[in-house]
Amino acid sequence: MNTLKAEKRDLTIKAKKLRREGFVTGNLFGREMKESIPLKMEKGDVDRLLKTEGKGGRVQLSVEGQTYDTLIKEVDFNAMKGWVDEIDFQALVSTEKVHSSAEIHLINAEKLVAGVPQQMLHEVDFKALPSALVEKIELDIGDLKVGDTIRVADLDIAKDKDVDLTTDLDATVVTVTEIKAAAADTDAEEETAEE
Repeated sequence: MNTLKAEKRDLTIKAKKLRREGFVTGNLFGREMKESIPLKMEKGDVDRLLKTEGKGGRVQLSVEGQTYDTLIKEVDFNAMKGWVDEIDFQALVSTEKVHSSAEIHLINAEKLVAGVPQQMLHEVDFKALPSALVEKIELDIGDLKVGDTIRVADLDIAKDKDVDLTTDLDATVVTVTEIKAAAADTDAEEETAEE
């Protein structure tokens, strides 16, 4: 599990000023905490963390000597500036189910004999105890054929008794469609047919 160092943020200093100084702001909250803790973290540390973790990722958060087992709940990315403005964490309680999401990664797409995979769903939402959290789902599509469809209900996570899916079980994750000929080829065929 990744570790991230954070400091308690002084709320008299504006978030904009902290961001200019190379910090990312955020919050740590949880059911067993009396109140949320405003945070500031080094931008470089957050960037390194987000290379391997995303929303729903599990992180050991070290705040001034105290360590929290947390879940990344929200990441506010500033598209204009190309960096993260804010990141929020939920402190986990071993006996409490939390809402999370798992990213779906398609693997072995290059082994498809015919057709093109169309990924309709990129993440699955669920509730689970911290011990049963899933961050990533690897879906092997190498044996699929044109017309094949995989739904949420077909995923391994749907069969996991420790996970309560909140995404619709009938939602399509991926479908394999046939490769359409380019428009130029169609025009040539029509001209031949007219002659």
